[in-house]
Amino acid sequence: MIHRRKGRKLKRTASHRSALMSNLSASLILNKRISTTEAKAKELRLYIEPLVTKARKALRLRDSSPEKSVHLRREARKFLENKDALNILFGEISVKVGDRPGGYTRVLKTGNRAGDGARTAIIEFVDYNYVEQKQEKQKEKEAAQGDKADTKKSDEKKASKKVKTTEPKAKSDEKKPAKPKKKKEGAEAKA
Repeated sequence: MIHRRKGRKLKRTASHRSALMSNLSASLILNKRISTTEAKAKELRLYIEPLVTKARKALRLRDSSPEKSVHLRREARKFLENKDALNILFGEISVKVGDRPGGYTRVLKTGNRAGDGARTAIIEFVDYNYVEQKQEKQKEKEAAQGDKADTKKSDEKKASKKVKTTEPKAKSDEKKPAKPKKKKEGAEAKA
């Protein structure tokens, strides 16, 4: 029996695999939901769940023992290497997760990729409702487009109210009648 052989190799060297997981973790934290292959998504859970747990512990320890909170943040920074993702993880996500005892992410299988037939999946944080967020973003876009349309209409009204004080065009500027096109000589000979 093989012991202590944990994780997937993903056909990469150890350093490449570590960099891949770090980048995927940062992307997941920043976007709250990413689409990737099923194997990468399942492997990513093994990396992201302990990071969220550290963030939760750091949030609890922030007041009682700040040195432990700082230590947990530094431990997470060793792996993440992205300041924005680190700030979101320890600020927004740790608060949102709250008292959840684990299982911060879910993997949703989405079928096979068209190019190479690889199984694809979506990995996302459980505590974020994407349907509501999409609706809010759509409402904001519609409101912004409505504001742009209102400003265009008001600009057009202002422009139409302005009195034109231009002089009439001179006769030389008027359009000249178009000359009739000449037929090609080769076309006349054939006819």
